[in-house]
Amino acid sequence: MEGLVQVFVRNILILIGFGILAACSHSKSLQPELAEVASPPTETAPGEQHVVLAGEWEYEDNGIVQTLVLNDQGNGNYSWQNGVFMTTSLSGQSWSGSWYQRQNDREGRFEVRLSQDYAEGEGRWWYTRIEMDTQPRQKGGVFHIRRVRPSDRLSHASP
Repeated sequence: MEGLVQVFVRNILILIGFGILAACSHSKSLQPELAEVASPPTETAPGEQHVVLAGEWEYEDNGIVQTLVLNDQGNGNYSWQNGVFMTTSLSGQSWSGSWYQRQNDREGRFEVRLSQDYAEGEGRWWYTRIEMDTQPRQKGGVFHIRRVRPSDRLSHASP
């Protein structure tokens, strides 16, 4: 029960933080993304847990490597342009979500096809907004993602 209370409190704090971010943002398109983050992903297969996404990941795009640190819901941050990474769906090995970069005022979506052991995957990303342009023509790209370290909670769990 105590664990559920902690998860509930953490989720409330995340929502408050995103509410503050949305209030400070000049973007109208961030609001639909917040609704997706606030509610649990709807496409998770029965018995499957998002906790498999928790931990540290290396994201490699065009020779540049970024570190993502994700929580049990697959949400987290990365340093490039003060980025935010949000999972909206995990179904089998199909992982999808959205991203937002505060410093350069861009946002978009991503899709990843994970390996059977959820340790790595191949993905693609694209823009949904660049500053005030909500129909950007600029292309996204492809990336490889690899788990570097699972969450401490997972590494201490018994099989």
